[in-house]
Amino acid sequence: MSRKSSIIIESSATPASEDTHVRRFLAAMARRSGSECAIGSDVSFCGSGSLSSIFPVSDFAAAAVGAAGLAVADFVTAAFGARPHVQVDRRLASLWFGSSLRPIDWTLPALWDPIAGDYETRDGWIRLHTNAPHHRAAALSVLGAAPDRHAVGAAVARWKADDLETAIVGNKGCAAAMRSLSEWQTHPQGLAVTREPLIDARATDDLAQPVSAATCDRPLHGVRVLDLTRVLAGPVATRFLAGLGADVLRIDPPTWDEPGVVPDVTLGKRCARLDLRDAEDRARLIELLSRADILVHGYRPDALENLGLGTGLRRETRPGLVDVSLNAYGWTGPWRHRRGFDSLVQMSVGIADAGMRALGRDRPTPLPVQALDHATGYLLAAAAVRGLRERLETGRGFEGRISLARVAELLASAPIAETAGNLGAAGEADWSDTNEATDFGIARRLRSPLLIGTAPLQWDRPASRLGSAAPMW
Repeated sequence: MSRKSSIIIESSATPASEDTHVRRFLAAMARRSGSECAIGSDVSFCGSGSLSSIFPVSDFAAAAVGAAGLAVADFVTAAFGARPHVQVDRRLASLWFGSSLRPIDWTLPALWDPIAGDYETRDGWIRLHTNAPHHRAAALSVLGAAPDRHAVGAAVARWKADDLETAIVGNKGCAAAMRSLSEWQTHPQGLAVTREPLIDARATDDLAQPVSAATCDRPLHGVRVLDLTRVLAGPVATRFLAGLGADVLRIDPPTWDEPGVVPDVTLGKRCARLDLRDAEDRARLIELLSRADILVHGYRPDALENLGLGTGLRRETRPGLVDVSLNAYGWTGPWRHRRGFDSLVQMSVGIADAGMRALGRDRPTPLPVQALDHATGYLLAAAAVRGLRERLETGRGFEGRISLARVAELLASAPIAETAGNLGAAGEADWSDTNEATDFGIARRLRSPLLIGTAPLQWDRPASRLGSAAPMW
């Protein structure tokens, strides 16, 4: 017998309006994560406070963490019979959607390149994403501008927003013109994304030895996760899996770096480098894949295929593989191959415009945190754990796909209402009792936002530098 997962909101800590949003978001997320049909459990929410936004971002954060927790509870139930209770701390979930790290006697590098940001065009606004050197070069080349914000601003002002977006994207750069919610809803890509499921998931026909779970407290101990993701959404997913005991090996290209986020997202992982354009390194990756249980990747839809690492090869190399991927603008439609990031998607889908209009401001007003990335990360993790449950129960492989744009649509479907924000900065009670000896210096880490039974997320390794480990299990 099975029953649907039931949800308890601790009313003493959570106002009724937040209750409604959390319930609705979690129902959508858990249903698409496969939890609705699992043996039921209660998930409760504690903690209080909200991030300042016209969208219910803190409710969204709590629901995303809850959906991942429910997926783990499903897996533990399938493995051991007894179902653990899931508890989400709403305050801590909101704080984790910002940064989970507080350096001690050192400073985190800047999150953004000096050129990155919003610029006014002849007919609106555009955001340039220039954190990667090649994306920065692409934008500057189109603009014919020196690498200086004033020069870039003057050059951008001569363009129409859509024309500049098209030119930069066509030059293999990253940019997004600001559109309204209604403009996105009638845009060809917006229409395509609307027809996509929140999580596109299916079991595959290839069979392998069923995966086993270690313990209720560390259910993913011994599970190997090959991480081919960068920046935020994918790394958030694999950080969560590492917090359940998984052996996560992250692979980056030889020169890639993202110093503003690496100390936050490499917690619990080993980080190595391979050049997938090199035959020897590509063969090494295939060997790693042959012994992986989960693959998480954030390449654009055709990128792995172009490298000779398409779905067929991955399935042949590792039957039973749990293959989970993310994309920025969706898996169908004219923009399915477009490069994108959270901040760009917020501009494209109308979130930044809605914030500007609702608050009466004169420039784009995005979310207070990169909530699309973080929520997508937890949903990717939920999909991966769902895939493990499939393999545990049937030995079959699994594929899951999620996009930032579809996750944004779920958030933007909530009624717009200004929330002043009463979360406040992280206080002493929010931080772990022990220091973390990261590769960058001693730091404090936020306490786990999730309890599965009585077990919090816990990580076996401190945050490390990219390329600090060998590409081996």
